[in-house]
Amino acid sequence: MESPNHTDVDPSVFFLLGIPGLEQFHLWLSIPVCGLGTATIVGNITILVVVATEPVLHKPVYLFLCMLSTIDLAASVSTVPKLLAILWCGAGHISASACLAQMFFIHAFCMMESTVLLAMAFDRYVAICHPLHYATILTDTMIARIGVAVVMRGSLLMLPCPFLIGRLNFCQSHVILHTYCEHMAVVKLACGDTRPNHVYGLTAALLVIGVDLFCIGLSYALIAQAVLRLSSCEARSKALGTCGSHVCVILISYTPALFSFFTHRFGHHVPVHIHILLANVYLLFPPALNPVVYGVKTKEIHKRVVRVFQSGQGTGIKASE
Repeated sequence: MESPNHTDVDPSVFFLLGIPGLEQFHLWLSIPVCGLGTATIVGNITILVVVATEPVLHKPVYLFLCMLSTIDLAASVSTVPKLLAILWCGAGHISASACLAQMFFIHAFCMMESTVLLAMAFDRYVAICHPLHYATILTDTMIARIGVAVVMRGSLLMLPCPFLIGRLNFCQSHVILHTYCEHMAVVKLACGDTRPNHVYGLTAALLVIGVDLFCIGLSYALIAQAVLRLSSCEARSKALGTCGSHVCVILISYTPALFSFFTHRFGHHVPVHIHILLANVYLLFPPALNPVVYGVKTKEIHKRVVRVFQSGQGTGIKASE
């Protein structure tokens, strides 16, 4: 494994240590990381291909799903290659500019994913509470505007980060106790006043997780109110069934995010390796599980994925004959 010692004399280079205290398990931990990375690529590309090639799936809910899959793929590309390099051979050296770029993109993609989940909650609210106006509200133009807003919100909220990091002096260790360039993990290495960075980090988290969770909760409260007004049990079951996939994805995405946020801010006695494992669960599990949830729980996607694989097997059999 590479040694991080020479990074102390080169201020333009950082060293990602990985998971402190679990170095002897790095090679074993690379197995689930590699599996989750592969599942992320295969699952999300499958979703994108199926939706793109099936005109019947060109609906708002599936277009939002495509946005989610694209963001998950981009986030995985920003994280998994370097993480595997660290776990496999300790290749933790990263230039300051590459570290800032990784920090920007990882956090920006997480914010974009949260915004897409909020848009999907709005989609379910309109579909259930205002079904007659669904087509006139969620037009192609509106979906395109939401897509632009998703990218702009994540990018603009992360824009101050590189400048706030750039003003800091790193006069001590350049060894980052993490598997990627996480904002607060880098700030902890700085000398001088880091209060603006702490305030920014907390504000950005509250503006994304806090606001989005509140709006998602509000939309589902209104959905529940509308569903309870339905007289037929079958109609209630059908209405709630359309929300099942989205609720599962919300739980998969926000549960590790909240655990990671609260242990990082308030869990001062929680071991460092627990902090880092939670942060990696937040980055690795949702992108890998989201396609599985939608592929299993959404009949339209499930049928077409099965059809694609069946047609592929049929083509293979004919070719062998």
